[in-house]
Amino acid sequence: MNRRIKKANVQRFYYQTTHELNKHLQAFLLACNHAKRLKILHGLTPNEFVCTQWRKSAVSWI
Repeated sequence: MNRRIKKANVQRFYYQTTHELNKHLQAFLLACNHAKRLKILHGLTPNEFVCTQWRKSAVSWI
């Protein structure tokens, strides 16, 4: 993930301030967590995977 962030943001754009970098990184991470479907997660986004796992563990407690 660190390599992906570095290639997609730091190596492609020039940021004049750390505020600009932080703002762009937040948008990038939001997109990765809610839009990018991953093979390792069987086609789910990271957010969908976490929600699914949480629901499974919540049901086992009931």
